[in-house]
Amino acid sequence: MKQCKFTQWLVLLVVFTLSSASIAGMYPQVLMDQVVAAKKATPVVSLDQFKAAIDDPAIWIVDVREPSEYIAGHVRNAINVPRVVIEFKIWKRVGYPGKTNMDQKMYLYCKSGGRCALAVKALRDLGFTEAYRTELKVKEWVNAGNALVK
Repeated sequence: MKQCKFTQWLVLLVVFTLSSASIAGMYPQVLMDQVVAAKKATPVVSLDQFKAAIDDPAIWIVDVREPSEYIAGHVRNAINVPRVVIEFKIWKRVGYPGKTNMDQKMYLYCKSGGRCALAVKALRDLGFTEAYRTELKVKEWVNAGNALVK
């Protein structure tokens, strides 16, 4: 009986260790390094600034998650411009090819912070001077009592 319990514990330990290792290695280190570099290189707004901007029409709240994530629930008044296409889709929104507003203030967010850091870096590299990232984790946002809309 003791041997059986020991074997069960050993199996659980191995399964837990392997699953933790697979999550930690979900993305290559080179990508994680890029996210860290983007976070260091881009300005961030506080959650209080973000909350205050939600109803300010002069500031765009930009959800850079995939459309299916956005449809499942997003911050009130947010527009969806997915990270994967933001460098292409943003131009029409800022008036290109007419009068292009490169100073449009934008607060970007995503599920956990990585995509919005990369998106803000890309926008700033293109010359957008007022793109900011938010250290918003959607799950924590909801758990703190903030609503998402569908």
